Amino acid sequence: MEWNPAVGIPLIVFGAVVLLLIYIFGRPQKPRQGERRARPDGRAARVEPTLGDDETTGDGADDGLPSLHASRGEDEAGESEPRHVPPPSTVGARPDHPIERIVTLYVAAQAGEMLRGADIVVAAEKAGLEFGDLGIFHRRVIGKPVDGPVFSMANMVRPGHFDMARLDEVETPGVTLFMTLPGPLPALDAWEMLLPAAQRLAELLDARVLDEDRNGLGRQRIAHVRDELRAWDRRQERDRIRPGA
Repeated sequence: MEWNPAVGIPLIVFGAVVLLLIYIFGRPQKPRQGERRARPDGRAARVEPTLGDDETTGDGADDGLPSLHASRGEDEAGESEPRHVPPPSTVGARPDHPIERIVTLYVAAQAGEMLRGADIVVAAEKAGLEFGDLGIFHRRVIGKPVDGPVFSMANMVRPGHFDMARLDEVETPGVTLFMTLPGPLPALDAWEMLLPAAQRLAELLDARVLDEDRNGLGRQRIAHVRDELRAWDRRQERDRIRPGA
């Protein structure tokens, strides 16, 4: 067969282009820096530690109660890495019974400021609270420690507990004071202990007392809470009465 330049040259050029494309697109691509590849089980190669099922506000504060368990994450090798666990304590431990209602107040720092851990501890002690169960502070009934706390105080930011070993590093936009009902005292009596403690903390920390909606706590709201808790106590009292007793 005679060489025909008009046919042969285009074929050579076409073949070279095909070989070049195979070389470029046929090589396995290296993973990009920072790219997370899927494991065979479908999970990401790295799972960052979480702070529980929280829905935080823009300032990092959280409306929930302190987490009961420390969060756990996984490193690149899939090994579990434990977070800090509050020291075990029985001070302020709650009895194991259903919680029917939670009453909450917040003591929040002034706008643009933060509360420091050491200041919070000093203020808590002056307000009659003790550090204990769950790594938070509690107000207990004198002489009735097994009845559980009247109310408790946690960090407003999850996981809620205070790391006493690193207290100087703690900064938070506020603290959460909460009481669970039923408790060791009638609801209205417990409120009359919770409210002054919150006001005392706010005074000592140059902070503000807020209601459960994070609004300033005014007289009208205080009166409304008292009415609600008075009615709650009446219902509890009626439930204790049995026909024919």
